[in-house]
Amino acid sequence: MTAELAAPTPPVLTSTTAPATARGPAEVGLTVGVEEEYHVVDATTLEMRDDAALNRAALRGALGASVHAEIATTQLEVATEVCTSLADVRQGLRTVRAQAADAAAGVGATIVAASTHPFASWEQQRLTARPRYLELFEKWALLALQQVICGCHVHVSVPDLDTAVAVMDRARPYLPALLALTGSSPFHEGVDTGYESYRTQWFARWPITGATEPLGDGAAYRRVVEGLRTAGCVDDASNLYWDVRPSERYPTLEYRIGDVCTSLDDAVLHAALARALTRTLAARARAGLPAEEVRPELLRAARWRAARHGLQGSLFDPLRGELVPAPAAVGDLLAMLRDDLEDRGEWDEVQALAGQALARGTSAARQRAVLHRQGDPVAVARMLVDESLRGVR
Repeated sequence: MTAELAAPTPPVLTSTTAPATARGPAEVGLTVGVEEEYHVVDATTLEMRDDAALNRAALRGALGASVHAEIATTQLEVATEVCTSLADVRQGLRTVRAQAADAAAGVGATIVAASTHPFASWEQQRLTARPRYLELFEKWALLALQQVICGCHVHVSVPDLDTAVAVMDRARPYLPALLALTGSSPFHEGVDTGYESYRTQWFARWPITGATEPLGDGAAYRRVVEGLRTAGCVDDASNLYWDVRPSERYPTLEYRIGDVCTSLDDAVLHAALARALTRTLAARARAGLPAEEVRPELLRAARWRAARHGLQGSLFDPLRGELVPAPAAVGDLLAMLRDDLEDRGEWDEVQALAGQALARGTSAARQRAVLHRQGDPVAVARMLVDESLRGVR
């Protein structure tokens, strides 16, 4: 449920093709782009806003090339331009957040960059009248109607499908740490769920979410996609909602594990880590190092714990089979990526952003603190609006 990054007639990844266009270079991790989904809320009441005119404008592309309609009429999705530096990512996110906010302001609304709204219900939204979304309803019934969640998707350039799959296979143990840093969905249907990322749990009802088993190569990936198509779960690979997947249209690997980062700094950090992880793991694959073996049950446990506790308490390391304090787990990830980040001149910025995230906690933790302090979910929504647009204008 995502509008892919805007680009002119992009190539489709195959197991042998290595496209090298201006928008899709062959070098692993040379480019990165970010998609974010937002809730549209009334600028005064901060309730979720279903505005038919705004939805129609988004559907026909009248809000600009970067702002799109999403599955729910109360959502907008944005996509940055293809970026080559973290400065590009930051400026790209500033631009698209401002564009979405300006579009919403035209109907007396604004945006919330968080994966759930603090007090809204799915019954306050409608299904966007796009054939793709109507087909999802025909296939998934109530699940499609209840998608009152938003996500963040980071696209990292890869040369071919085999490389994408090699990184997917090796990324699985490290995805929970990425999730823990992004939690922004503590509330659902007006209830404090106790989770930092309840979006992860809500979305898990779909059988095409989560992490895959190791696939080995592009041919195996295609066989799995064909099996899911035969089963009636997907029409094609663009319908997969795995935590990380090859893009069907672009020469990228797409990380879908994260909640929407309310803070612009956290969004830049998330993109930086996804790109560095891709480069590091692709290098390991080229060196002939195998994917690390880890039981799927332990991976699910690690993912659940990251969604439940975020940066508070401990995360489960599925490779060592032990609990690790969240700051130490993030530190371990940074240590693994340090050589790559230093080679690219990104280490100082990423280290500073990670330290800042650990010091102030996730969006979910900040939302919960506002609710406990003020006892008013509207105050939480107000904080989310303010933080979503901080540093944007």
